[in-house]
Amino acid sequence: MSLNLFAGVAVDDFRTSLAWYQKLLGAEPSFFPHETEAVWQLDEGRLLYIVQRPENAGHALQTLIVEDLDAVLSGTAERGVEPAKQETYPNGVRKVTYVDPDGSEIAFGQVPR
Repeated sequence: MSLNLFAGVAVDDFRTSLAWYQKLLGAEPSFFPHETEAVWQLDEGRLLYIVQRPENAGHALQTLIVEDLDAVLSGTAERGVEPAKQETYPNGVRKVTYVDPDGSEIAFGQVPR
């Protein structure tokens, strides 16, 4: 089975969140479906979007699995975004969690090879 992912995060203030996610992801959005929604294509078939929906803001929990977590950490630090939490699980999985302006958690994880 082949799966694609289109994961969304509701935000309160679109412009503030847009700037924060650009710094977190290190890229401009891939496209804007409308004036209060931005989409980043992270990889083929894997997209993350933010959309202005104040009534739902602050409740997202997203974890993106990456090959090089240290590169993510150094890139976000260079762009002025610091993680709220860093964890290493007993099985060796590492996870770094960032908190957006509304309180949603966007994490990056790395599975040991």
